[in-house]
Amino acid sequence: MSLLLNRALSQMLPSARVKEVTLPGVDKIRLWLVDPEPVDRAFSSDEMIAILEHAPYWGFCWGSGLALARFILENPAEVVGKRVIDFGAGSGVVAVAAAMAGAEVIACDIDPVSQLACKENARLNKVSFQVAADLLALPEMGADLLIAADVLYDRDNLPWLDTFFRFAPEVWVADSRVRNFSHSSYQLVDTFNANTVPEMGEPYEFSSIRFYRSV
Repeated sequence: MSLLLNRALSQMLPSARVKEVTLPGVDKIRLWLVDPEPVDRAFSSDEMIAILEHAPYWGFCWGSGLALARFILENPAEVVGKRVIDFGAGSGVVAVAAAMAGAEVIACDIDPVSQLACKENARLNKVSFQVAADLLALPEMGADLLIAADVLYDRDNLPWLDTFFRFAPEVWVADSRVRNFSHSSYQLVDTFNANTVPEMGEPYEFSSIRFYRSV
């Protein structure tokens, strides 16, 4: 059990904890994710405030990240030998998959607990990669490929689609929230099906993952 991640979760709810989960369809990867059992109940108003203040996005393997991890492990030649940035890394699932496939990886997330989760999940899967807090602090054009999964849930994040090219000439974006974003530098190349783990009761439409590549 990851005591460090459990300690971070306790700031949200004292009863919350993580458990080791083998990902569906990607059985090579295990992650420390939120255990839904002890938090499957109604919450008080104070608890809801705590959840909003300390929302553990890192404690879920979002559908787009799961889909990209599966794609990478099925197509390792796409990343082997490349320097890869996993932007908005969350649990680090894409970073773990890319490292397994032979890439040199930087997992980048502004949330300090996400950075911890990335390190814990790298250790769990016996891979290594760098963890960074701020993409803008990394060397420009210091990577071959930048990958962003489920980071467009807020349309205020759309300008990142241009910023990414300052750091890598090739960009992949996978998203289930923004439908058919129009950008001259990206092309929709595939659609995957994947659900967030653990299950959150999301609308069915969020299991449809659109995969875009830079052109």
